[in-house]
Amino acid sequence: MALRINFNAEATVTHTALLQNERAMNKSLLRISTGQRILSAADDAAGLFIADQLATVGAALDQGNRNIQTGISALQIAEANVGQIVDKLQTIYTKAQSAANDINDPNARAALQSDIRNLVDAIQKIATDTEYNGIKLLDGTFANKVIHYGPRADQTITTSITNVKASNIGAYVVQGSGQVTSSATTAYASLITGNWQYDASADTVTVAGVSLTGSSYLSYTGAVDAKAIANAINNNSTLQAAGISARATNTSTASTQFSNIQAGTNQSATIRFYVGSNTNSASAIAVTVNSGETLTLDQLVSQINTQASTLGLNITASNSGNKLVLTTTGETIGVEVISTATGSATAGPSVDLSTLLQGASGTVAYSGTAAGSTTGSAVRVGNLTIAGTDAYNYNFTGISTATAGLGVAATGNGSFYNLNSIDVTTNSGAELAIDIANTAIKKVDRVRTQIGSVINNLQAIWDGQKTSYDNTKEAENVIRNTDFAAEMSTFTTMQIRMQAGIAMLAQANALPQLVLQLLR
Repeated sequence: MALRINFNAEATVTHTALLQNERAMNKSLLRISTGQRILSAADDAAGLFIADQLATVGAALDQGNRNIQTGISALQIAEANVGQIVDKLQTIYTKAQSAANDINDPNARAALQSDIRNLVDAIQKIATDTEYNGIKLLDGTFANKVIHYGPRADQTITTSITNVKASNIGAYVVQGSGQVTSSATTAYASLITGNWQYDASADTVTVAGVSLTGSSYLSYTGAVDAKAIANAINNNSTLQAAGISARATNTSTASTQFSNIQAGTNQSATIRFYVGSNTNSASAIAVTVNSGETLTLDQLVSQINTQASTLGLNITASNSGNKLVLTTTGETIGVEVISTATGSATAGPSVDLSTLLQGASGTVAYSGTAAGSTTGSAVRVGNLTIAGTDAYNYNFTGISTATAGLGVAATGNGSFYNLNSIDVTTNSGAELAIDIANTAIKKVDRVRTQIGSVINNLQAIWDGQKTSYDNTKEAENVIRNTDFAAEMSTFTTMQIRMQAGIAMLAQANALPQLVLQLLR
């Protein structure tokens, strides 16, 4: 063992260890007092970089969710006000329905028209004035608005809200006023030609680019039938999705009061009523006036209704002011009259077609030099109304002109009727108002559902981003912040080392004193 007093190596080494312990204890003390594990880049360079990146993403996620909440707030305002518009449209619909009832007198209809006008004005104001922080929401200017939701560039949702002002909602309508043709010398099957006949293999029925000639409702050759076309439209899924619907009506009030049909000796008259596309006499309602018989209007009405029930035909007859009224659910109405003379008779009964069908003309009466017969007929096509939420075109080539068949130009586009055009002061106006209001409800409801879908999307993104934010911040927390349990353990260890080091330094400082014992 060597003893020296000019340099105490043991004390120096112990002092160095004591300084190292002191530095470690001080760092541990700072971590505990600040709550941060990384106090400088030197503590954990890679960890600091990762933690900073996570902090950036976390802050962006939090801002993105605030953007989402702002967007949701605006859209909720829009949705609530669109709901108000739907409520008012429903009220307009019921008022138009009330006005369509002919029990209303002109004053009642005028009152209903006034109510509807006020409701339309309210819709216009709601759509014009609804805003979020000065941004108009329902007047059509809220288009292609971007909501930036994500922490990275281009993480956006683009949304638009359709213009729902009263002047912009309504229905695109095609109205066919079913036409009438007649001939006092032509049988019904021969009368149904040209634009009065529908041939599935040759004619065209296209709406909004959708061909309907392959529809089961139109796979026939026979009379043009508005009801069949309406059924084909209403049962086409593509047109349903496009918001296009149709209806058909057909009511005939004979142009001329009915005169009893009398069949003299060796005379007879047969009257047939065809319903829909049918041109086959075997499926028609047949009323025969035999020799010596007289047919009154009430008897004719009774026989039509009885046979219609038996044959399952959608036609009803009634007597209104001594005029024959025939009503179907939109099906075409055809009439055929056969005036016959038999035996020695040379003339048959006389039947005026205008007493049987509205708009028909001509008198069917056989007259010759011997027995024989004459056949005359008339047809009245139902009115067809097609309504759609958006613009569309149609093609009825072969079955319609302005004066034949459906009574509308063969090709064209739906005409737009907005809420301001509603006029319920007449029955026909009220019926059209129902179509306009109903179609407008569909359009506005579609806008409402689109807004709701965007809100749902944003809410789902908000939920997802909140989870991402929570986990991102947790990951940053693990890297950047102090684990107090672990750090206290480290601090305690450093404290004990410091105390031990100080004690050992005192011992090391005392070692040179052994030299004094050698010098005694």
